[in-house]
Amino acid sequence: MLSSQSYAQEAGEKIRELLLLRDENALRDLDAFRESWNGMPRDGYMADGGRYRRRRHATLSASRGGTDLRVEAHQPHYQGLDYNGLNGGVARHYAPFEDAVLHGETMSSMLALGCDVFGRLAPYSAWHIEAHQFRIEVTGEESGLPTPEGVHRDGVTFVLMALVGRSNASGGESTVYDLDKRPVEKFTLTEPLDLALVNDERVFHGVSPVERLDPSRTAERDVLVITYRHRP
Repeated sequence: MLSSQSYAQEAGEKIRELLLLRDENALRDLDAFRESWNGMPRDGYMADGGRYRRRRHATLSASRGGTDLRVEAHQPHYQGLDYNGLNGGVARHYAPFEDAVLHGETMSSMLALGCDVFGRLAPYSAWHIEAHQFRIEVTGEESGLPTPEGVHRDGVTFVLMALVGRSNASGGESTVYDLDKRPVEKFTLTEPLDLALVNDERVFHGVSPVERLDPSRTAERDVLVITYRHRP
């Protein structure tokens, strides 16, 4: 499906089965992996002044046709203004992943899954990989915007987006658009490990605001985003 229409969505239960089929220990640290979204620092580069996003970042690489991942020295995240008109144009220095999470079974299995899937579409490509932990939290002071830059592309080759968890949250509907920014598919990631894949060179995407179901409690939406870009 990804090869024919440039996007795909899979239910978390199917992803869980696939990962465990590949490695029976693939999700051994899943609880700790999900717990690591708690206590993340706020994103200090929100040009809209928003305080609704928390974030960590890591940079990795993978050789051509394989899943042998290498963690690179921690470095800033950068997008040009052509891809991110809100927060782009500056080097953004985010806190790194916790080592136990980055090197843990769940994270390693998700990274390898992306290498496997995208490697079948681009078997001659080595990858520059960036991983992002995102938490959108809504306290009532402002809306939570998973994609505050709006409908966009990330300036990479492929993107893997996995829901880690959501609590007291409504909204957060994902929409995929063609290159003329006409919507072609809508879906909502609701269960842990629900997965969306996009060919970033062929489609745009965006996510609707997150709101609270119970206005007396904070809403949270936790997502892992991994981008894969052709590396010479």
